[in-house]
Amino acid sequence: MGQNKPKRSWKGVHLLRMVQLGLAGSMLLTGLLILVSVWRSGDRWVSALGNWFGQPPPPKVDVQSVVIQQVRNVSELTTATFTMQAVVPASQDSTVGSWVVGTTKLLYIAYGEVRAGVDLSKLRTENVQVVGEQVRIQLPPPQLLDSKIDVSRSTVYDYNRGVLNLGPDVAPQLQTLAQQQALKTIQTAACQNGLLTTANDRAKLVVTQLLTTAGYKQVSVEMAASSIEACLASGRTEK
Repeated sequence: MGQNKPKRSWKGVHLLRMVQLGLAGSMLLTGLLILVSVWRSGDRWVSALGNWFGQPPPPKVDVQSVVIQQVRNVSELTTATFTMQAVVPASQDSTVGSWVVGTTKLLYIAYGEVRAGVDLSKLRTENVQVVGEQVRIQLPPPQLLDSKIDVSRSTVYDYNRGVLNLGPDVAPQLQTLAQQQALKTIQTAACQNGLLTTANDRAKLVVTQLLTTAGYKQVSVEMAASSIEACLASGRTEK
């Protein structure tokens, strides 16, 4: 005779399934609670995890380079402008051998402008010292940034080739010569009238305000003095 296998009761199966579903629900609920806890903790959980596995050291910031970049963003700092009118005569002779047979004269009235300031692109790391909230910076010396003749306002006041127009017809050449001489005259006047001193003082003020706004409590700005000769040598001419 074959042995009869015991039959599970319907109630027993149902109870077993309920237990299994209850365990699965508990695990799901526990997982959800963990996710909610992580979501609420946010960065703290990430930070704790990072502390557990170890974090890389924080990046180092070169404060001197930051200061230099802030100042260089201003590029060429124009802090003073000088304008002037110059009356310049120019002339050229017409000769036959060693004899002058005629002279052409030109009188040019020029309006010129000279800009002075500091070329901040020349600033170097060794020119900046930072200690806490204190910064000491040495700026490049002031210089003439550019000078030019305002041709829209300038004019040839008089052009004369002399008796019988025997002088050479060289108006364009004489005008160019007069413009060049006028520019030199205006540059010299600007330097003699202390344009670089004015540019120096204003550059200190502007850079001090810039660094103070950046958060430094004490700002010391130093600049090298510039002579008249250096002033003239630093000029750049715009045609």
